[in-house]
Amino acid sequence: MNVLLQQVVNGLMLGGVYVMVAVAFTLVIGMLNFLNFTIPALFMVGAVMMWAVMTGGLGSVFNDFLISVLGANNRWIAGVIVALLVVSLLSLVIERFTYRYMKAKYGDATEHALPLVSSLGFLIMFEHLVIGRWGSDPLTIESPFGNASFHIGAVQFSIPQVLSLALSLAIVFSLSLMLSKTRLGRAVRCIAERPDTAPLMGVDVGKIVPVVYIIAGLLCGLAGVLFTINYTTVDAYIGDKVATIAIAGMVLGGLGNVWGAIVGGLFVGLLEVLSIHFFGASIVKVPIWGLLLLILIVKPTGLFGHTAIGKGKF
Repeated sequence: MNVLLQQVVNGLMLGGVYVMVAVAFTLVIGMLNFLNFTIPALFMVGAVMMWAVMTGGLGSVFNDFLISVLGANNRWIAGVIVALLVVSLLSLVIERFTYRYMKAKYGDATEHALPLVSSLGFLIMFEHLVIGRWGSDPLTIESPFGNASFHIGAVQFSIPQVLSLALSLAIVFSLSLMLSKTRLGRAVRCIAERPDTAPLMGVDVGKIVPVVYIIAGLLCGLAGVLFTINYTTVDAYIGDKVATIAIAGMVLGGLGNVWGAIVGGLFVGLLEVLSIHFFGASIVKVPIWGLLLLILIVKPTGLFGHTAIGKGKF
């Protein structure tokens, strides 16, 4: 029983990472009605930037400067800042070429296929840029927090993982409040509900869409940073691995539903760890995607989704 409880805790901690990625997917699919394949790339870039800053992967000059300013043990602070800055800038570039340019050039034809294909191109490009610079082998660090943990009974809780889970839930809760209570949130919901009518209601779509891209990018970047700190090993394809599970969580919870993404992300994290515990890592995807297919057969909108896929679900 103690071992099972430990696995449940581990699954919920991992689910906290999936939550942020699932919510990032939800924001874009709920607002613009397409599956943004750059989200795995942004997660990977955030994770790799964190590794690069902490290990000197950005060059000896930059590394020596950080050590002189922060000390060798505090480079993780710069890692968080660099990762989030890089991801934010990349999010703006991606928005420019997966949405704005395509929308201006092709109009309504961009609603589905063109953004999806261009975002897939960014994913492949970013992965191979990382491979070209640092290779495809696993990249490892030592956790800046060591083995900091506490026990409740026989169950061990990693302090960085607990803080990561609390931080991810707090951020997503704040995002949900923003969507429901603020002017920006109303504009986002207006675009999600009626993108063609939104400009008539005074919504500046050209300004709102980049903000949503940045928010989604920051969620991915922060999730990548937390993953690197807690699990200490990343590679160029880590975004693909995490995003496939996060997509399952998003669909399980319900397309376009932020709270559904939270429930789905936590659930697939728990299911992944328990599947490894009971059946081994070789078939870990089978229970997750098998359950996903079953739920889609019974309830195609997911647990908390709406009938109008891609429209008006915030």
